[in-house]
Order: sequence, then structure tokens, then C-alpha cells
Amino acid sequence: MKILLDECLPRKLKYELPDHDVLTVSEMGWAGAKNGELLRLAETAFDVFITADQNMTYQQNLRSTTLGIIVIVAANNRFETLRLLMPNVVQALSAIQPGDLLRIPV
Repeated sequence: MKILLDECLPRKLKYELPDHDVLTVSEMGWAGAKNGELLRLAETAFDVFITADQNMTYQQNLRSTTLGIIVIVAANNRFETLRLLMPNVVQALSAIQPGDLLRIPV
């Protein structure tokens, strides 16, 4: 599965998903792209977008997206905090479908 990690997440998280093809927004050269534009770009090359931006669901019309979107809900974006949630992300990846929006809470 091809996964795009949002730039608000630590890059090291990609190594917590070894069974997937994971790239970051920065690696794609899309740093600074606004959410709507970023989602359109991501749809062309990825299956799933992982973010911690909880406002994305309110700021974007996600009904027409073909991406699966996972929103990690945590107290902060530090690697040590988010790493603990990665088993839940891996489980979500096994069930996510195009257009799904899944939240991974603490």
C-alpha cells in the first residue's frame, strides 16, 4: 500500500510501517501545499494519507476523495507519543477503503 505522511508528522514514523511504501510530503516535494491541493496531488499516487491535522475534516470536502485518510489524535506530534499509536494505525491500514476517514485516538 502506498502511504503519504503529512508534514505535521515526524518523518521517522515511516519506519514504523515497514510493510508499506511510505513517503513524506517533503520527500514528494509538496511541502507547504495547502490541504486541498495536497489531497488532490496525493490522490494521483497514494492509497492512504496519514495526518494529525484534526481540522482537515472540517476544512475540506472529503466526500469525493479516493484516498483513505487516517487522522491520528494525540496530545502532541512528538515521535515518542505517536509511535505508541502505530500498532493501531497498522490495524487501521488493514481495513481502510478508498474514501474512508478513520481516527486513531489515544
